[in-house]
Amino acid sequence: MLITASLFHASNYKNLNWKTVFLILFLVALVIRFPFFFRDYIDRDESTFIIMAQSWVDGFLPYTKLWDLKPPITFLFFAVVISVFGKSFIAIRLAGVVLVVITALFTYKIGTKITSKKVSFWSAVFCVFLQSLFGSLQGVMSEHICTMFFVLGVYILLSKQHLAWYFFTGILFGLSVMSKLNMAYALLAIGVYFIWKAFHEKQLWHGFQRLFVMGVAFVLLVVSTAIPYYLQGDITIWWQSIFEAPLAYSGSKQHSFLKTLPFVFIILGLLYTGFALKLIDSRSKQLQLLTVITIGILLSFMQAGKVNGHYLIQLYPFIIVPVGMAVSRFPIINKKYNGIVVVLLVLLPMEAYLEYVNVVSNKMEKGTFFNGEGIDVPRYIVENEIETKNIFFTEYHIGYWVLNETPPTKASTHPSSITRDELFPFMKNPRKTGMEELRYILEVVQPKTIVARKGKKIFDKKLEDFNSYIDVYLENNYALVKTIEGGLIYQRLE
Repeated sequence: MLITASLFHASNYKNLNWKTVFLILFLVALVIRFPFFFRDYIDRDESTFIIMAQSWVDGFLPYTKLWDLKPPITFLFFAVVISVFGKSFIAIRLAGVVLVVITALFTYKIGTKITSKKVSFWSAVFCVFLQSLFGSLQGVMSEHICTMFFVLGVYILLSKQHLAWYFFTGILFGLSVMSKLNMAYALLAIGVYFIWKAFHEKQLWHGFQRLFVMGVAFVLLVVSTAIPYYLQGDITIWWQSIFEAPLAYSGSKQHSFLKTLPFVFIILGLLYTGFALKLIDSRSKQLQLLTVITIGILLSFMQAGKVNGHYLIQLYPFIIVPVGMAVSRFPIINKKYNGIVVVLLVLLPMEAYLEYVNVVSNKMEKGTFFNGEGIDVPRYIVENEIETKNIFFTEYHIGYWVLNETPPTKASTHPSSITRDELFPFMKNPRKTGMEELRYILEVVQPKTIVARKGKKIFDKKLEDFNSYIDVYLENNYALVKTIEGGLIYQRLE
């Protein structure tokens, strides 16, 4: 942070080159994210990605043995890391640093096409902050993966003209969408913008060529993910899991788009104000492109009906440069306040500093830097030779990976998937409802060990039937044998 803060005083930004920027961004990202290398999990989705990736490494294509509601490139990213480095939290989290740094670096490079190096540099620095702080962003999320690919594609659109580069851009956009499907909204917005631009500039053939090449590359990438399933004779699980299941999930109307409107109006209001006050130039084609991408991402939030903190990872690189340009038009801060600004920059990653303290405390208390119930509970289970066959983690399910075990059924890969009846038709799962699945796990599979979380309902508190059933079943058939911080270990009564 001191390196970044000291640059606040620097005036010679013109001499910045991409290598220097990369090094600074890497150091900033590493300092912020390093203490979280040792956490069992930051977000439950990350745990699911790791488990799905491990299954792929073990020879099972996604959706065949285990199942989750994400496209395959997300799992492929984790599978590559595990294949190269083995089962390593540090390697996975370091890969997250690389994702964040590449995204921020190309945010900087996009910025230099529009504005000064100074604004671009600070936009990139805050891109690192925003993708690494506040909530569950210190882990490796599907949003980190898809955003990196999309930012690379946008940079190429803004800097290259040869058709071969448009083909490569289509591949990158394909990788992005097949990491997280909602980026299709941003891609559709780009397509609409390119068509409008071709008509407006009377360059229809020129615009058609580029869109066609980009579209062909995109389709080829998407289709290529189906090839392993075709060769295995299971193409329907690919189609249903990647396309039909998300549509069914979004159609379940668990969240209303009205909840997203305040956030959407704030972002659009800021952009409109910036253009209206001429803080940012509405005639800039680069800014127009960033704006339509922003609108596409906002539409995807509305379709989802919610704006989770990690969703914003997708938005930051495309909104941060226009915001930086607008802020740069404000009156220059009086030099006597520079010290305050530097202190604020240093204090900004307070979450990271607190986690450093937690990691050191854990080392002193338990003899290891690695911490969290997802690590402590499996360690206790191993040390006390507790039965792990068919173990059922209702929480801390990264424990499957730590114990070299797998979830008891396909539908229980992510614990919350058990309660999503609308997804069962697409899993190729013998049971057709969540309650049927839960009964099968408890009454037929009969896990010897179940792990839950202290002070929290096993399922969403709104799901009273699921919670009442499992609570009664645990009370009648299991005994609580150990509490480890927030982790509860139950063993089946003989």
